[in-house]
Order: sequence, then structure tokens, then C-alpha cells
Amino acid sequence: MNPIIQHTIQQLTEIRTGKPWMGSSFAHKLANLDETLVFERPQEHLHSVAEIISHLTFWRREALLKIKTGQGSRMDDDPENWLPNDVLQQKGWDQIQKEYDATLNELIALLQDKEDSFLSKIYYDTDFKGEYPYSFLINGILHHDVYHLGQLGIIIKFLKEK
Repeated sequence: MNPIIQHTIQQLTEIRTGKPWMGSSFAHKLANLDETLVFERPQEHLHSVAEIISHLTFWRREALLKIKTGQGSRMDDDPENWLPNDVLQQKGWDQIQKEYDATLNELIALLQDKEDSFLSKIYYDTDFKGEYPYSFLINGILHHDVYHLGQLGIIIKFLKEK
């Protein structure tokens, strides 16, 4: 049985496209955003919407690798962790969103049939330089998404006020 994993999948789906208790989902926040604004930094010290979505995709790809192989390959200082807007503009907003959606779909598909006992299995985390249970990774991805969802709300508010 996997009620814990199913609950986690439900949470990931809720913050992606649902109506989470804490406010709007990613889909809601991004739906009415002018594509020309996604590459704009509203203030010097804030990331763009595209940078954040690309960053989430980067770490989800790393999580997928850890689940599939038992260890990762990337570190926080990896240049692909925070791709600059000029690189992201070449990729295009549609492609950035497709990659974000694809990694979340793949994560959900990978977890869907795993038993809850998987969460206590150990993997090696390259970035944290140690062995951790998969629950650390899966909860971390969820927390990371929620953190950046809130950050997107602030960034979008600043962009629309300009």
C-alpha cells in the first residue's frame, strides 16, 4: 500500500493545478501572465518567472535521477541550476513550461506504484553529501515547489505593478 505516496502526489498535483489552501496554484498564477513578462526581473535581487520555473525543473530532474539510480549528479552551484534569462529566452517560454510539466508528470508516474516503504530506503544525495531516506527527497521537492510558488506570487505582483 502507498497512502503516504498517494497523499504526496495529491499535494504535488494540488499546488500545480488545483486550489491549494494557501492560495493559487502554479497553473493559476501562470495562466494570465503576459509572456513578455516571464523573462523580466521585477527588481535586481529577484528572479524572473522563467528562471524560477527552470530552476524547479532542474531540481526535479535531479530528483528523478536520484529515484532511478540511488544518487544524484548535480550540486547547488551547478550553472544550470539558475540559467540566465538570455539562455531561457532562446529556449522559449512554451518549452520551459513543457519541460516543467513533463518532469512533474514523470515524477508522479515514477512514484505512483511505489510502496510507502520506498520512502525509508536510502539514497546518496550529492548536494547534501550524505545518505538520506527518499522521504527527505520527496518532501524536499514538495517544500521546494511551495516555497517558489510563494516567491512567484511576489514576483508576479511586482511585475504587474510596473
